[in-house]
Amino acid sequence: MAQVFKLDEILDALKDIDVVDVIAQGFKALSEEKVVIPPIGEMLFPDVDGELHIKYGAIKGDEDFVVKMATGFFQNPSIGLSPFSGCMMVFSQKTGHISSVLLEEGELTNHRTAAAGAVAAKCLAPKNVNMIGIVGTGVQSRLQALYLQKITDCRNLVVWGRNKDKVELAAADMHAMGYEVKVAENLNDLCKLSQLIVTTTPATSPLLKLEMIAPGTHITAMGSDTSDKCELSPEILDLADIVAADSIEQAIQRGEISQALKVGKCNKDKLVELGSIIIDPSKGRTNDQQITIADLSGVAIQDIMIAKAVTDKLGSK
Repeated sequence: MAQVFKLDEILDALKDIDVVDVIAQGFKALSEEKVVIPPIGEMLFPDVDGELHIKYGAIKGDEDFVVKMATGFFQNPSIGLSPFSGCMMVFSQKTGHISSVLLEEGELTNHRTAAAGAVAAKCLAPKNVNMIGIVGTGVQSRLQALYLQKITDCRNLVVWGRNKDKVELAAADMHAMGYEVKVAENLNDLCKLSQLIVTTTPATSPLLKLEMIAPGTHITAMGSDTSDKCELSPEILDLADIVAADSIEQAIQRGEISQALKVGKCNKDKLVELGSIIIDPSKGRTNDQQITIADLSGVAIQDIMIAKAVTDKLGSK
């Protein structure tokens, strides 16, 4: 019979897991072609600004495979509900039977996404980061700030959001994490101050423009996880020295890279997978003047790795 784990158990187990390392190992396995990942399943509900993503896959020769269903219904806060929900199911590769169900309500997706941002920054951010810029005011903006503390000593942060009340709340939460926080009046100011920028919004038209980006900047774009979302001007990817993706195959179909390719603004030859940089750091940043981009639309290996880590931890208790 399948074990069913509730959110409180899952979050308790997560405290004892190095999620950044777990996700990094997953990216490495993906780039080593040790992972089978079918295309993403997706349903959009435009009338309520909602979406369902189904991501699933397996590590070759492993005991398990994982199926995840995750929803984002972005009008939910107006009716007092979280915008995120979902669950992960772990199946046996030998029998096809479900071994575990993780009722994670979107929390594991949120944490594995934030951990991927930390992995990208560790691989691509300049050595000297004096200011972190966070674009957006939702759950992911806070988690990105939290997970970046695991890979950088920088505790200066500037945040921007469209809604003044929301950005003030986000700034207060980030201050409580130990950051000295500024609120940017506009994105141009944020970009001028920051060497490491993370975008976390569901924008469908570019927020960051080429003229805002200074030499040496690293940008991790987290928000563009469907074919119609876009946070970065395609010209930024065209100019960038390095454009990394969690999965090149997936990035061609969705995210910032896909948007740039549509308008002929990104050369496929300069695309590199994050896992390849983990394997061979010489494929990443080589000097502090380079502009680097990580386009992370979220790939199933992250779900496989975090689901396995949590079920292993819970199973050992």
